[in-house]
Amino acid sequence: MERILMIEDDEDIREGVRILLEGEGYEVLEAKNGREGLQLLAEGPDLVILDIMMPGMSGLKTCEEIRKISYVPVLFLTAKAQESDKLIGFMAGGDDYLPKPFSYSELLGRVKALIRRWKTYRGKEPDRKKDMYLEQAGIRLNEMFNEVFVRGGSTELSEIEYQILKLMMQHPGKIFSAQNLYESVWDEPYFYNCNGTVMVHIRKLRVKIEEDPKNPQRIQTVWGKGYRFG
Repeated sequence: MERILMIEDDEDIREGVRILLEGEGYEVLEAKNGREGLQLLAEGPDLVILDIMMPGMSGLKTCEEIRKISYVPVLFLTAKAQESDKLIGFMAGGDDYLPKPFSYSELLGRVKALIRRWKTYRGKEPDRKKDMYLEQAGIRLNEMFNEVFVRGGSTELSEIEYQILKLMMQHPGKIFSAQNLYESVWDEPYFYNCNGTVMVHIRKLRVKIEEDPKNPQRIQTVWGKGYRFG
């Protein structure tokens, strides 16, 4: 049974979401603020649903603290719907963003997609005899254990960052549009505002794998077309 941690100060929203998710077979842990949520992170949730606007520790700060110890997917719930607010959420380490008010069907769709990707990311069989590596441009990517080594040193990537890098390394030289990347990695329909989501994750990935992120050599921008690994 998948376990979901819900961090939300509004008791009515917590109750409604809990009833929905439990009806779908999920186990739900509840926290009314960020500090309680961080304590419950030790229970090993498969997804965190996190309100941004909370008293005390904000959702953004909570997400930053989560990212210091875990790459569990984080779905932000917020009353803010501006594109700039979404980018701030992604920069804090969020994986998806759902503005209030939201329909339960939309919430459930996001939950299932995030947990499916998370299980794929973690679910490599550990007992295979031979590691599978991709090696390109000074990067060594272990497809079995989701490990990435840059210049011989281990580099921690989020699930989304790892999947972007893996996809591009599997097809060196191919130009991926933002739509290609979004539909392949997020496994969801692409809309124009998804372009900003892709840009943020490419920027964060470059910081971790490029010698000079402002002058990237591994993940290159092909103006007007997209991104290319090489």
